[in-house]
Amino acid sequence: TVTDWCVSCVTVTDWCVSDCDCSVLCVTVIVIGLLRYAQLIHKHSNSVLNVEGLFAGWLCAAGIMIVGNFQVDHAKVLHYVGAGLVFPGSLLFVCVQTLLSYRTAETPRDFQTSHLRLTFTALAFTTLILNILHMQCGVFFIQESFVLQHAAAILEWMFAIIVLLFYSSFSVEFSSISSETLAALMTSRAGASEGPRKLEKV
Repeated sequence: TVTDWCVSCVTVTDWCVSDCDCSVLCVTVIVIGLLRYAQLIHKHSNSVLNVEGLFAGWLCAAGIMIVGNFQVDHAKVLHYVGAGLVFPGSLLFVCVQTLLSYRTAETPRDFQTSHLRLTFTALAFTTLILNILHMQCGVFFIQESFVLQHAAAILEWMFAIIVLLFYSSFSVEFSSISSETLAALMTSRAGASEGPRKLEKV
């Protein structure tokens, strides 16, 4: 019928928009992670925490790509796998980057930015814990109660907004990125290809 056809069109359109948004967000997360990694190498030095931050960002990006390409109505297991990468990966990323911000802070503005990121990290952690408590066994929609599902969805969106605000805090530092920063990234990759590189315990 016409009604069924319209519903199908709306569903396909929503899936395409969601897939496109997730793809853009995935690329954005990867670029931000790489720029942050290069910036810390350029201004300071490479460290275990810096590598962990890069890994956490890519883990989050992989989860976003899976969530966007496998909707819960069509591929529930894969969708949940992606969500299982996004939420812990995002929390690990903000925690590591907050710690790196304090470790590398030199000016009052750096410390103010670190305090702001610490606030976002605490809010993200609290929101994720509340989400887990609401769902009892995890962050996924495994309860049949509509109230619990609705509350979990609100908490997930709050978590996503907080993490996006955290990412926006890099705009101040990224304004100082130059060609030397990208050169430091390429130098680091060249050194890694030649042999193992000693990482500082920053």
